[in-house]
Amino acid sequence: MYDTELIKEVRAELQLLGGHNAGFYESIIPNAKPILGVRMKDLRALAKRIAKSDYRRFLDGNPADIFELEMLQALVIGCARDDIEILLDYFGKTVPLLHDWSVCDSLCQNFKIAQKRRAEVYAFISRYFASKAEFEARTAAVMLLSHFLTDEYIDRALAVLDSLCTERYYASMGAAWAVSAAAVKHPERTLAYLRSGACRLDKNTFNKSIQKICESYRISPEYKETVKKLRRP
Repeated sequence: MYDTELIKEVRAELQLLGGHNAGFYESIIPNAKPILGVRMKDLRALAKRIAKSDYRRFLDGNPADIFELEMLQALVIGCARDDIEILLDYFGKTVPLLHDWSVCDSLCQNFKIAQKRRAEVYAFISRYFASKAEFEARTAAVMLLSHFLTDEYIDRALAVLDSLCTERYYASMGAAWAVSAAAVKHPERTLAYLRSGACRLDKNTFNKSIQKICESYRISPEYKETVKKLRRP
């Protein structure tokens, strides 16, 4: 059952903070729930406050019926300090509800405990590696690019990206983004992967990966010229 008093208080604060470019947010976040137009910096500040109080009360009682409440759910899970099993449980309950790229990416990128508990988190997110659900596949991609492009995990991360179901748009874009991020951190390994005849990325995702690499300010012009030649016709 929703904690109506707490949510009423949070909603009232969101109403006061709203009114900033709601139309713009709606234009760049397709499928989003109604948007009040609260700035991300204000949402982050509110999420930190909630995380320091009885955060479970908020997460368990959140109806997430507007964009800002969905975003708070994602941010509070990332900010909260608790046992890894509890945080992963909240993470896992949220992923099936994802339906826009913004909340998905915020959930993944702000799940900072992953950088301290990589083994447990990697094992947990492996459930999404073979998923055909668009935002479960994107969750896998964004979690990998956010927390697993390390020396220890890079080869596994590239292998997972290579096998993701990228038929749907946001899954494909997530995988391409992750490949381009891998090129920044591990240029030679990523180049070898892209050159490999065994690379199974579909044409659209492969070429989008090349595009994102070429758009990066953190990659050399020489590297970009090399990968441009790999584009699939």
